[in-house]
Amino acid sequence: MWSTRTRNWFLAPTVLTLLVIGIFPLLFALNISLRQYQITNPGLGFGWNNFANYVTVLSDSYFWGSLGRTFFFLALTLPVQFILGLLIALILHRQEWPFLRAVARVALVIPLATTPAVVGLIGRLMFDSDFGLANWIVTLFGAGKISFLGDPNLALFSLAVMDTWQWTPFFALVLLASLTAVPQDAVEAATLETTRRWDLFRYVEWPYLLPGLTAVLILRTADTMKLFDLIFVMTRGGPGTATELISVYTQRIGFRVFDQGVAAAMAILSLIVTIILARWYIRIFYREAE
Repeated sequence: MWSTRTRNWFLAPTVLTLLVIGIFPLLFALNISLRQYQITNPGLGFGWNNFANYVTVLSDSYFWGSLGRTFFFLALTLPVQFILGLLIALILHRQEWPFLRAVARVALVIPLATTPAVVGLIGRLMFDSDFGLANWIVTLFGAGKISFLGDPNLALFSLAVMDTWQWTPFFALVLLASLTAVPQDAVEAATLETTRRWDLFRYVEWPYLLPGLTAVLILRTADTMKLFDLIFVMTRGGPGTATELISVYTQRIGFRVFDQGVAAAMAILSLIVTIILARWYIRIFYREAE
């Protein structure tokens, strides 16, 4: 048996890494959020102002607007990505055409391996008002050209399309892995009781999908709460504030207004919202498969 000291030595690199890249930045941001810290006005000093930054954020209508747009973006993307990912996973889980299944699994990795900035660049080209693919499709039906990224009513939907293209494979791969964990004897026993594919999915496969689905929802929600690259490349938060999600608004306050204290408070509040949503996902969706 290994001694306690030996186990601690093996754990030390992981603990130090978490402290450096995780806990220390969090504590630093929490410290900044409780201070009066404006880069462009050093005369104010760096003193404590208790929770004044949080009061400023919570009384800011633009903050609530950006948070509302973030929730709307989540409502746009997560259900579509889940449904498409589940359909892809169910198709790939079938035993027919093993070569095509292998090729499809490799193809699913391509969007995931593409950086958000590159996805944003592809989106700008695709939704360009002059020579974009989206407008070419629109003109095939006899309609005039549409400014997808310049229309406040369409810009956020355009971002949702590109986000869905990139992250639907993530849902598909995780749900496919969950389907492979379903015991074959349970499937065979269920097929003796019913021939309906829906009953097999609902009562046998679905419980094994819930842990993976919960994890994906938590990760995608956290990614969306800090989504910046895609938005900055495609729209820079515009037109107006139509695509200014909470992460983009936090960046504007921190690096354009240069009020680091208020920006840090926004970041902490965003983290709290993410934790609340994660707990809600676990309570609603997570079930241990028996």
